[in-house]
Amino acid sequence: MNHDPAPLTRRRRRGRDGLWPLVFLAPLMIGVVAFYFWPILATVLNSFASFDPFGGPSFAGLENYRTLLGDSFIPRAVLNTAVYTAIVLLGIPIALVVASLLTQKGLRFSRFYQVLFFLPAVSMPVAVALVWRMIFNQEFGVVNWALSLIGIQGPYWVTAPWWSLLAVSVVGLWSSLPLAVIILSAGLQGVPPELYEAAQLDGAGALKQFRSVTVPLLTPSIFFLMIITAINGFQLFDLLFAMMGQANPAMADTQSLVYLFYSEAFRQNDQGYASVIALLILLIIGAFTLLQFQAQKRWVHYD
Repeated sequence: MNHDPAPLTRRRRRGRDGLWPLVFLAPLMIGVVAFYFWPILATVLNSFASFDPFGGPSFAGLENYRTLLGDSFIPRAVLNTAVYTAIVLLGIPIALVVASLLTQKGLRFSRFYQVLFFLPAVSMPVAVALVWRMIFNQEFGVVNWALSLIGIQGPYWVTAPWWSLLAVSVVGLWSSLPLAVIILSAGLQGVPPELYEAAQLDGAGALKQFRSVTVPLLTPSIFFLMIITAINGFQLFDLLFAMMGQANPAMADTQSLVYLFYSEAFRQNDQGYASVIALLILLIIGAFTLLQFQAQKRWVHYD
C-alpha cells in the first residue's frame, strides 16, 4: 500500500495555485460588473418603470415601449445619427490617402505634418466645437466669407436643420482623422517593401500598387477603424451640444439619439423613457457592429 504523501501535497498546491488567477482577476471583474453589467441591467429594469418628479419609481409595464413606438422625434433622431455616422465614416478613405502621403519615402517635414494632423486629437472637444461654431457663423464666419468671394450667400450653418447637421458632421469627420491617420500610418510601416518592388516589376503604377497592395494589407486596420468610428458616431452628443446649444431652434430637427436620451433623462426627468432610448441605442450599435463582423469575412485579409 502506497503511503507516499507527495501526490496529495501536489494536489493541494495546485488547488492553492488555482486561486491566484481569481485573486488577480477579481478587481477587473468587479469593475466590469459594477461599471458595465450592472448599468445595463439597471437600464433594463428602469425601462419598465415610471419616475415621478418627487417620488420613486413605479412599475409601468410596457408603457415606455409604447411611447417609443409613437414618438415622432425617434425616426428623425435615428436618421440624423445615421447621416452623421455615414459622413464621419468617409474620413477613413481620406485618412488612408493622407497616411499614404505622409509615409512616402523622402517626404520632407513628414514629422511636422504628422504632428499637424494629430493636433485635433489633443484639443478639448468643447473648445474645438466653439471654434468651428465661429467658423460656421452666418455673419462673420470664414466659410460664408469664402463663399461670398464667389458670389454665393452662405446659409445659417448652425441654426438651419439640415445645414446644422452637415456642419456638425464635417467637424466630426475632421475630428476623427487623427486617430485614423495614426493607425493607418502604423499599418503602412508594416507593409513589406518587397511587395511594392514586385508589383513595380510587374508594371504596376503607383495607383495600381495602392489598390492591389496597400489597401488589401490594411483591411484589418480599416475594419477596426470602421468599428470604433461607427460606435463613436452613434454616440454623438458633446459636439452637437457644444456647437448648437439647447436653445437653438434647429435642435429639434438635428438632435441625435444620445441627445434625445439626455433631454428625456435630465431635462424632462423621465428616466424610464430615457432608459428605453438607451436600450434602442445599444440595440442599434450592437446590430450594426454584428453586421460589420459578418461582412468583414468577405473583404478583410488577415494573411
